[in-house]
Amino acid sequence: MIQPSGPLRGTVAVGGAKNDVLPIMAACLLTEETSVIEGVPQVSDVLMMADILRELGVAVELNGPQLTITPGRYSGTTATYDLVSKMRASVCVLGPLLAKQGEAQVSIPGGCVIGPRPIDLHLKGLQALGAAISSEHGYVVAAGLLHGARVHLAGAHGSSVLATGNVMMAATLAEGTTVIEQAACEPEVADLVAFLCAMGARVEGAGTPVIRIDGVRQLHGARHQIIPDRIEAGTLMLAGAVTHGEVVIDGARADHVAALSEKLREAGVEVDVLDGAIRVRAPRRLSAVDVTTLPYPGFPTDLQAPIMALLATAQGVSVLTEKIYPERFMHVAELNRMGASIAREGASAIVKGVPRLSGVPVTAPDLRAAAALVLAALAADHQTELSGLEHLDRGYQHLEEQLRQLGAVLERVEIPSARQAEGVPGWS
Repeated sequence: MIQPSGPLRGTVAVGGAKNDVLPIMAACLLTEETSVIEGVPQVSDVLMMADILRELGVAVELNGPQLTITPGRYSGTTATYDLVSKMRASVCVLGPLLAKQGEAQVSIPGGCVIGPRPIDLHLKGLQALGAAISSEHGYVVAAGLLHGARVHLAGAHGSSVLATGNVMMAATLAEGTTVIEQAACEPEVADLVAFLCAMGARVEGAGTPVIRIDGVRQLHGARHQIIPDRIEAGTLMLAGAVTHGEVVIDGARADHVAALSEKLREAGVEVDVLDGAIRVRAPRRLSAVDVTTLPYPGFPTDLQAPIMALLATAQGVSVLTEKIYPERFMHVAELNRMGASIAREGASAIVKGVPRLSGVPVTAPDLRAAAALVLAALAADHQTELSGLEHLDRGYQHLEEQLRQLGAVLERVEIPSARQAEGVPGWS
């Protein structure tokens, strides 16, 4: 159950970034030696990626926040549908497998509730490096000796984080020099570069649209610390703001959440950068703001749903425009069930702020929608029953414990409900 919790107050620590650790786990396929990754969030996506690596013949050991990966002379080259279909990010094993083994077969990920997410940029980049690519029985089949090339990765909605990572990882073992243009600039890409360089790769340009990779003959194992999760940090910042509380997020990187901080300040939230932490204070009803999602350093698409929950009770009319995944509005219907006034118009949502949301039974359709519904429930006037927590568990390790630490009242239980198939866990 999620009860109206009043203003959240206190200090909470942010965990490691799920979107950072997944490609770094895939990068371990580039060597036979052992790598140790610290600060790993224990979320279901990490567990699924571990299963994919094990299926390839790699030894994976997870001890709390420490992950030890020993590829050895693994022989696997196929990432099967049963695992890839559960997590689209697993396509990032394609580049490392191709570079190390000379061939790879990866199931085509398929559809997604937030809209089309094709892997054409991944394939275009690997083809530019010399890979022969075909599609057979629902699998991408890639083979060939890779060589350096100039690769352009501009897509319909900007650069791609996973495609940048896939091509970059493949290029580390290619012969010659690769230059990636229109590369993604997200902190997760820069941290992947840091890990690859720790493994002995020669990569320059992290955090810029142009990345240069000079291929090497082999890589070695490395030890690496995962960066803090900027989306988790942003969700906790929004939790403090939506409840008109005062929350300190320890370990959050201010530079990674600058776009969110700017919008919160525009809405009337006090955002202070401390030594190794961020504090948010929201003592009054907030004002409407317009938000447009863009590639980093713009406003992140993964915080579009959570900030919509905040703006649902802000004074005035907000317009949220989704430039990354124009169909990413599955949360609108559930927020409206809670009393919000939100209308979809193409790739935008028009949010007319209401004085208060009401607690009702709702179901999360995807990961970030789940976070948005938790935030809305904290500010609602009655108890909320939230189903679909399997989505939340993909990206948040201990969100309920973090919120309880700040004074929220919620509990995870098994709900016998016709709306939940086979007793999927929920908050009732």
